[in-house]
Amino acid sequence: MKGVILAGGLGKRLFPLTKITNKHLLPVYDRPMIYYPIETLLNAGIRDILIVTGGNNAGDFLRLLGNGNDFGLKHLNYTYQQKEGGIAEALGLAEHFADGEKILVMLGDNIIEGNLRVSVDNFKKQKSGAKILLKQVDNPREYGIAYIKKGRILKIEEKPKNPKSNYAVTGIYMYDSEVFDIVKTLKPSARGELEITDVNNAYLRKENLSYSFLKGFWLDAGESIDALLKTNKIVAQKGANKKYF
Repeated sequence: MKGVILAGGLGKRLFPLTKITNKHLLPVYDRPMIYYPIETLLNAGIRDILIVTGGNNAGDFLRLLGNGNDFGLKHLNYTYQQKEGGIAEALGLAEHFADGEKILVMLGDNIIEGNLRVSVDNFKKQKSGAKILLKQVDNPREYGIAYIKKGRILKIEEKPKNPKSNYAVTGIYMYDSEVFDIVKTLKPSARGELEITDVNNAYLRKENLSYSFLKGFWLDAGESIDALLKTNKIVAQKGANKKYF
């Protein structure tokens, strides 16, 4: 199973911090933000990793990470997203890298306390389809929200005005190779992007979407300046992941 970290975008919500750098290179306590998702994938047993980046500072990732030697990797893969086309559009750039294998996709500004190995191992046993990780949140209007009844997801709604649950879809997704065919069928949303929620709902309509709940804290460090500050404080107090260097 391969890993894909989505680290593109212009980081407008973190301006002016992102005026001269990509938001995923900003510090979270004692490390650049991008270190955390890399370590999360390593903890899950994934060592074949692609970083999808974009904007004017993409070269900084190469200068910082190189071939991943600091993480014990022999090679680290990169690709470039030319425009802000949404999470699903960025995911589509990983088709050649995936080469028919299952993938774990993680947003580069998501930081977790727990370990994904059990969820990854379970997905490897899943014959086909997709798997998402959920977390209860206090502000469900800000996320893609899953509606669950009798242990089954009925619908995923993006930033609902009147949410019927508080089960947020975290920025961690697992897909089989069909995901790239699904991405090619998507149409841009009202904000002109290809939405990952549409991808997940496509699997849901095929009754081929599983889920589990994420243990420990889940932080979206790139959501806002306040979120970045909160993330720094929590990571400084509790720590996250395990250092590989």
